[in-house]
Amino acid sequence: MIFSAFFKALAQMGDPRFRRVLLLGIGLTFALLVAAYAGFLWLIATFVDETATLPVLGEVRWLDDLLSFSSFVFMMVLSVFLMVPVASAITSMFLDEVAQAVEDKHYPHLPKVDPVPFGDALRDTINFLGVLIGANLLAFILYAFFAPAALFIFWALNGFLLGREYFTLAAMRRLGRQGARELRSKHVGTIWAAGTLMAMPLSIPIVNLLIPILGAATFTHIFHMISERR
Repeated sequence: MIFSAFFKALAQMGDPRFRRVLLLGIGLTFALLVAAYAGFLWLIATFVDETATLPVLGEVRWLDDLLSFSSFVFMMVLSVFLMVPVASAITSMFLDEVAQAVEDKHYPHLPKVDPVPFGDALRDTINFLGVLIGANLLAFILYAFFAPAALFIFWALNGFLLGREYFTLAAMRRLGRQGARELRSKHVGTIWAAGTLMAMPLSIPIVNLLIPILGAATFTHIFHMISERR
């Protein structure tokens, strides 16, 4: 089911409507990544020292280094971690439009639905983002004790959290908040596995820019496949 959903999402990249959303999503994903990285450099420059020294970058002078080529390389390395909250933030902005494009092509028999109010989706995303950041901060304790398994812990944790968020937002469009929760609880294993397979390529610089939008499309397919089996 998961791979079928992914390849259907991937095959739709040639669809002009989907491609527009994909390119817009990539642009915004990159912008959010730059913003997160700028905040990271600012925190270092403000709270660590007037000039801090980092691998690759050397001395950090915030704005100057933000615009440098070496900073771009370092940002791509940090994107392994920064892309997880970015992927979470992108859902409230694009999931509804991506889901509608998927449904128009693959599920045209379904009635139209009113989009989830942006304020509600944004509130859910902000709340979830807090959980995501908090869980990852706590996970650093596990990384310290189980260093050889740190990457697998990272994938499993964020796979569970991202899968939960993406599926819930996809399902809420047609089932409402409570219906989405009930369906999610019955298929937690499938959703967790799909989320983990989404979290893994988020660890690959450049490739990870594509994942938030493809993830939204994939989880839309997974929701409908699960719904059809009920």
